[in-house]
Amino acid sequence: MDSNLISKKELLEMYGISYGALYRWKRMGLIPEDWFIRRSAPTGQETFFRRELIIPRMDLIQERKASLEELARELNHKEEPVSPAPKPMLLIQDAYGLHRYPLEELDSVRLVLGEFQSELLENLKGVFKHGK
Repeated sequence: MDSNLISKKELLEMYGISYGALYRWKRMGLIPEDWFIRRSAPTGQETFFRRELIIPRMDLIQERKASLEELARELNHKEEPVSPAPKPMLLIQDAYGLHRYPLEELDSVRLVLGEFQSELLENLKGVFKHGK
């Protein structure tokens, strides 16, 4: 295994946090979606992180004196240089910041209004197939 990667299990043990806390921080935007690297393993699929990214972020989250919501807003509202994305991405902005989802990793995107549901994923993928 690449020594620059740390498994999710190792990370949880190293910082003494739960699976739920890690994924709550992901939903808040404290840990970007694209930092979660999924790889096949003998036991099934496992999640890994780049050590140079996740360790400083975990330290920042655990050392933080203010609320995690405030930290999420600070981290997600920083001006970051824009670089071209190699893959089509679905971007969703919420109160905790910007969340990125590669279209190829999504199984479903639905718009729901009461009883009405409309599947949007194929339309989103179609935009990129037809050159926008």
